Amino acid sequence: MRAKLVEEARRQIEICNACRYCEGYCAVFPAINRQRAFAEGDVTQLANLCHNCRGCFYACQYTEPHEFALNLPRALAEVRQESWQDFAFPSLLARAFHRSGVAIALATVLGCILILWAIRLLGEQAGGGGFYVVMSHNAMVAIFLPAFLFPLFSLAVGLRRYWRAVAGGPVRLSMLLSAFGSAARLKNLAGGHGEGCNFEDEDRFSNARRWRHQMVMYGFLLCFASTCVATVMHYAFDLPAPYGPFSLPKLLGVPGGVLLSAGTLAMIELKLRADRDLAEPGVWGGEMAFMLLLFLVSTSGLALYAFGQTAALTALLTLHLGAVLAFFLLTPYSKMAHGFYRLAALVKDAQGPGG
Repeated sequence: MRAKLVEEARRQIEICNACRYCEGYCAVFPAINRQRAFAEGDVTQLANLCHNCRGCFYACQYTEPHEFALNLPRALAEVRQESWQDFAFPSLLARAFHRSGVAIALATVLGCILILWAIRLLGEQAGGGGFYVVMSHNAMVAIFLPAFLFPLFSLAVGLRRYWRAVAGGPVRLSMLLSAFGSAARLKNLAGGHGEGCNFEDEDRFSNARRWRHQMVMYGFLLCFASTCVATVMHYAFDLPAPYGPFSLPKLLGVPGGVLLSAGTLAMIELKLRADRDLAEPGVWGGEMAFMLLLFLVSTSGLALYAFGQTAALTALLTLHLGAVLAFFLLTPYSKMAHGFYRLAALVKDAQGPGG
């Protein structure tokens, strides 16, 4: 299956390389134009460099009914998806998630909630305020530390496989700065003219997808920073939770949660309107499951902040922790992994074709 997808993508890439009409649209086309022949690793690299903005499809004169029948966004999306699933550790979980993402995400959340509920009922409950009235700090660490470390290990294995497949070379600081700068600005969703892409409307350029992605990305980073700051305050300064509304964890976490909730909802709305034929239709459910899971994590966290001093604390904490635990466990197999692979693709692009 993968060989056929790579061969079809190569056919389309070679036509694009001869045409070069879309040269300024994104990083993919300059990368194509630097080469004459494309090995499987080259196609994989181009697929992960593509952000599926779809501008090239709507500008192309060789789409159906032309005999060339180009649909480069879909061809690259199919190779990209296969590469994520092949590189994932273990890969069977990635394939299962993208076939039945909503069902697996829901089952994982419910399973995690039941486990947490059982631990609360049967395990030790430490004294203290805030969340620790419901579940001890030691119990939380025992559950979430392995659930956080395993996805990192799994992603590291996948990225190592990817780097080998695309013949990546030694990484220099300048390459990392270039890749992170491009990712921070989502440069490849701006279009060659800076007016955005055609993701939601073929007749109109828009930065809507770029802005929504940034809401999700920066919302997530703020929430992650809030958790890191709280961890440092707990262990380094002996300042355990709960924290006040003007503490650094809250000043980072609340705006991050709002951005993440609003961004995921906006992305879901956009994906419902977008043309599924320009992506990989078979994984649409898995992508929606990922967005819904992120929405559940952020909104349950905000609800916990708003109603954590009420009788709803136990139910809200269990729901939130169950969603977070499910998110961690599914991260290497969900759309969350794409951020890591795209960043690696940007680093490789900064190296050039020779590594």
